[in-house]
Amino acid sequence: MEVHQIKKCMAQMLLLAGPGVLISTVLIGAAVKLAFPYDWNWKTSLLLGAILSATDPVAVVALLKDLGASKKLSTIVEGESMMNDGAAIVVYQLFYRMVLGKSFGWVAVLEYLAQGSLGAVIIGLVFGMASLFWLRFVYNDTLIDFSLALTVSYIAYYTAQEQAEASGILTLVALGMVFAMSKDTHTAGGKQSLHEFWEMIAYIANTLIFILSGVIIAQSIFSIRNFDDNTGRSWGYIFLIYIILQVSRAIVVFVFYPALRYFGYGLNWKEATIVIWSGLRGAVGLALSLSVKSASGDPKYLSAETGAMFVFLTGGSVLLTLIINGSTAQLLLSLFGMDALSKSEETMVNYAKHQLLRKAEEFSRICSGRDNPFDWITVGGYATCIKDVCEDTIWPPCTTNNSYLDIDDMKTMRVCFLKATREAYWSTFNEGRTTESTISVLMESVDEAIDLATQGLHDWNYISTRLKFPGYCKFFTNVCPPRLTRWFVLKKLQDSCHICSAFIHAHRIARQLLLDYTGDNGNAAIVIAESEAEELEARKFLESVKNSMPEILHQAESRQVTFSMLKCLDECLNDMEKEGILTEKVVLHIHDLLQNDLEKLSRSPPSVRFPKLGDVISIHPLFLNLSPAIRYDLERSSKVILKTPGCTLYTKGSKLTSVWLIGNGSVTSKRSPFPFHCPVDSTYARGSILGLYEALVGKPYLCDMVTNSVALCIKIKLESIISLLAQGNGVEELLWKECTIAVAKLLAPDMFKKFSMQEVRGIVDERSVMNTFSSQEIIETSHHSINFLLSGCLRDQTTEQLIECPAILPCSILNESVPYARANVMGESSGSYSKYKVVKEARIVRVDNISA
Repeated sequence: MEVHQIKKCMAQMLLLAGPGVLISTVLIGAAVKLAFPYDWNWKTSLLLGAILSATDPVAVVALLKDLGASKKLSTIVEGESMMNDGAAIVVYQLFYRMVLGKSFGWVAVLEYLAQGSLGAVIIGLVFGMASLFWLRFVYNDTLIDFSLALTVSYIAYYTAQEQAEASGILTLVALGMVFAMSKDTHTAGGKQSLHEFWEMIAYIANTLIFILSGVIIAQSIFSIRNFDDNTGRSWGYIFLIYIILQVSRAIVVFVFYPALRYFGYGLNWKEATIVIWSGLRGAVGLALSLSVKSASGDPKYLSAETGAMFVFLTGGSVLLTLIINGSTAQLLLSLFGMDALSKSEETMVNYAKHQLLRKAEEFSRICSGRDNPFDWITVGGYATCIKDVCEDTIWPPCTTNNSYLDIDDMKTMRVCFLKATREAYWSTFNEGRTTESTISVLMESVDEAIDLATQGLHDWNYISTRLKFPGYCKFFTNVCPPRLTRWFVLKKLQDSCHICSAFIHAHRIARQLLLDYTGDNGNAAIVIAESEAEELEARKFLESVKNSMPEILHQAESRQVTFSMLKCLDECLNDMEKEGILTEKVVLHIHDLLQNDLEKLSRSPPSVRFPKLGDVISIHPLFLNLSPAIRYDLERSSKVILKTPGCTLYTKGSKLTSVWLIGNGSVTSKRSPFPFHCPVDSTYARGSILGLYEALVGKPYLCDMVTNSVALCIKIKLESIISLLAQGNGVEELLWKECTIAVAKLLAPDMFKKFSMQEVRGIVDERSVMNTFSSQEIIETSHHSINFLLSGCLRDQTTEQLIECPAILPCSILNESVPYARANVMGESSGSYSKYKVVKEARIVRVDNISA
């Protein structure tokens, strides 16, 4: 199953397989009751209608795939058949029980239909989830995959059909969809083998049903009384039932045509005609008619003649639909032009033929040097596939950048690019560049982008939504245990890095293939430009992870290198085995060791090593010179918390309870301490200490602090900071200098945003001077330096305006670089200095020569 196609066409398939089956059953049953002279009651007629309402368009679906018809069309036709088998069997079982004498009221009928359909889906989902959980413990063992798939399928069918009185077919549909949605369940080779395994089982089962049906139909013809006397009429009724089937099919599609056009990919009138004509009958109808035949014999309920006629009419309907509809479907597709090649597809044909011609020329050059008696004219006469290719053709063709194709051909080019991307994804998966949990996201992004290929490349749009943390993460990180939260966050980040790396790698491969194919083509330039723009977004994401959580990228790279190394060793072992150097026993022994290593890597990949709490505190410049005893007390009163993007550390005006040290990641201030809104937010990276200024001046938090990435935060209790102040030995001065960094970025974010955290720290250490002034003292500040009022209160001598901490005192540099500076600067004078009177003991930090 192509799960993406199934989801898009689900509404259309459910309409045709649900209400469509019911309408078809009523129409066929009513026609049989009114037009056939068998004197059947309504229950028996509707029973035949239920049997004939199940479509089996296997021949048409194979034809659609061979001719390269619309994928949506084959998905609708095949998906409807897959679902209406189960729906028809549920309806069949209902009327089958009624025919055998069991009575149902309307409520009982609805309960039975709900139990047969919804109950079956639930059983299939449960078995599917259990199977996937089991397969997680199986590594690279194809036989166990086969055994589990076969066993679970039959157990699920038996449980639903025999024990729960639900539809076994619908159970298998749900079970199959669970397996299909988990793209990483099987390896590429194992998945292909499993597909071929089920193809063989289905082929044998279909063959047996048709052979048995043919034998039983022949036997039934001779068992029907007076059949020889009415041979012409009986065969005529087969043609009549065939016409009834086509009319009922057309009515069902016509009734739902407005909805079929609206849902999913839509459906035009040509495609609707193909859907009508593809309503073949097959193995399911034959199997149900055989079931009726085996239960017939009681004249009171279901006579033997009725059972034989059921088999005869069903077999005749299957035969006519296969012969007439199946053999003329290709003619109908050709008539509608649905098998024609577009201009870009014709270009692809020429490209493929040109590549074949180059290969043939290379082969001829190799063989020409050999002394072999062969005739080149005879050899070349069989290669008719490249006869019409000009040997002087230059590929890729030289075209101007203004050579554009129409929108449909542009879509085809993007689809080709995306399919090349998808194949590159599988290669990266096999090479260990991405993991099992991320390959599904990458495949789904390609499917989504193919749907929007007329509008441009949009695979990154889908991926970017999957890289974000869901909204409920904020809640769970607050209520879940820290260890569980850390595992979830790290797993999400690791998967995101694998996705971005695989995305960049695959797009580069696809761009090169597109250039080789099209050359200097205007459409190729458009697609390549779109791809490069998307790659830039992916690189920005990886860069943000590198800046906030470099350990994640180290882990991802380590895993890729480990996988590649083990695969290289495995290939080396295979080469030695082919050369005959090693014995079979030695090869098996080493191969088992390599498989164990690969399984260990799959089960337990390299873990992310975050710095420990003690290491973060001990290497921080503020705490570096503190005694081990003091640092130990800080560690005891601290707590490590991993925050997801968008989490709030604290809010403006809330009570000060702790100080936050950013160990990894970054946070952003959202509300300034001023009454107006700052147009620029300040970002605080690794090593920032937030809330320290408020702790020193005894104020509530000045602004909101929100994480803008995954952040490893260390929460230090306020009591520990207060105890540091009592240590003496210059600790207080260190704390004031440290909080200057946060205050500077908070009050002048536009000025300091171009500096990294280390650069801001260096500026404060090397170019700042801190002074304290007593009450009533007059001070002057230069306009050629930045002055931060950290504590106390001043009064401007010119304007008599009161200035409270924290604040920036006037400077010309600030006026030129900060757009809101004039609103924040107090008491600017026309001279190069401003005078202030200290109202309350003040602490001012002057930073000189910031522009340098």
